[in-house]
Amino acid sequence: MDTAAPRTTGPITYREASLDDVPVLVPLVESAYRGDSSRGGWTTEADLLEGQRTDAEGVGAVITAPGSRLMVVERDGDIIACCQLEHRGDAAYFGMFAVRPELQGAGLGRQIIAEAERRVRELWDAREMHMTVISVRAELIAWYERRGYRRTGRMTPFPYGDERFGVPQRDDLEFELLVKELV
Repeated sequence: MDTAAPRTTGPITYREASLDDVPVLVPLVESAYRGDSSRGGWTTEADLLEGQRTDAEGVGAVITAPGSRLMVVERDGDIIACCQLEHRGDAAYFGMFAVRPELQGAGLGRQIIAEAERRVRELWDAREMHMTVISVRAELIAWYERRGYRRTGRMTPFPYGDERFGVPQRDDLEFELLVKELV
């Protein structure tokens, strides 16, 4: 990933990722969630998980899977964010959401999630957006609640022992399903 600070003057644009984007997208996702670079933003999981968040194989699988899109967000030609959109019947799944840490907290995430919701309604006539969030991430869950998502109390276990998803630093991690009705 280009380590120069992205320009923040131009409009943002959206497009679907291609496999050519994988070498930029993997470090983008890693920088938003893991390691010291993630501490520059507020979405870090660095205190909960060490190790990788994703890899080239995982990002490539999202790009090529049927019913899946990886939306890339660019400003002035720089990839600054991404998110996964997956068709699941009447719902869509929202995941792999990453914004460059130095750009977090300025309203960009709010714009991206609104565009993602618009796109899944248009693409798949989705009636709900689903996502899973590590249940101990209270600040992040509160952010999604302010965007209209509701906690369901439906939990799935964290994949302990599978280092493809990181190395947990505590033993109480699980994912909670959040849902938003799309009007």
